[in-house]
Amino acid sequence: MYKEISSNKRRSYLIMFLFAGFVIGLGILFGSVNGDPYMYLIPAFILSVITTFIGYYKSDSLVLSISGAKQVDAKNYPKLYHILENLCISIGFKTIPKLYIITDRAPNAFATGRDPKHSAIAVTEGLIDKLNNSELEGVIAHELSHIKNYDIRLASIAVVFVGIVVLMSDFFLRLSLFRNRSKDENKSNAILLIIGLVLAILSPIFAKLLQLAVSRKREFLADSSAALITRYPEGLASALEKISMDTSKFKYANKATAHMYIYSPLKDEKKSFLNNMFSTHPPVKERIKRLRGMAV
Repeated sequence: MYKEISSNKRRSYLIMFLFAGFVIGLGILFGSVNGDPYMYLIPAFILSVITTFIGYYKSDSLVLSISGAKQVDAKNYPKLYHILENLCISIGFKTIPKLYIITDRAPNAFATGRDPKHSAIAVTEGLIDKLNNSELEGVIAHELSHIKNYDIRLASIAVVFVGIVVLMSDFFLRLSLFRNRSKDENKSNAILLIIGLVLAILSPIFAKLLQLAVSRKREFLADSSAALITRYPEGLASALEKISMDTSKFKYANKATAHMYIYSPLKDEKKSFLNNMFSTHPPVKERIKRLRGMAV
């Protein structure tokens, strides 16, 4: 567990460092196209600092906003807050994560933030209505495990950085088209178009690889940690069974944040061999099997 926490912290800083280098490298490349490699070095450096700052300090707010989550307290949802509070006491959390509700009938949940002191858990109304107490405990314990293991920092940063790469690819493509219309140098236009196309091709691959680095193995770890916290693996196993079998469509589902949820909200994805291989979540049947095979 402690090795995973240390690994997550190192990976978070490494991803931020590499992303900053990536943005600066693009600035140098863009300057080279225009005749001076250092023309955009300072703007690129400033952009890299801003995006890294947003990725580290504001990614949780962005994720919650994208997901349509609204903050609530013990007065609004006493039963849910009581479950969260008791579980935090049992694992030694001094700060209780902020609680958010997503107005949606599909049962699901996720955690976000940069560390246990600055974290939040969001659950859908469908999750509260369709799960019993032991199942809710299992789901909340799973999300608390992500917070304790610092999975949330990696996952939240991934959402911001992946989105920025996609925006950059769109920017270069549009810029190349604009320059074509204004009849600038053909060579510059061609290079800009190539940069845009390469980014457009690589951005979904980059997104998927980054999300895979965040999920899969960590879902198994969070499942087992939740079972140890609640001392009742069947609660989470039953919750996963209900969530996976529910037919409600999640209106806030999108590829940028899907890896953060306890169960992928992209239920309409085709279950092909490649999709299964590159899925950010391990097969739910395998997760349930492992939980029910645990002797706690």
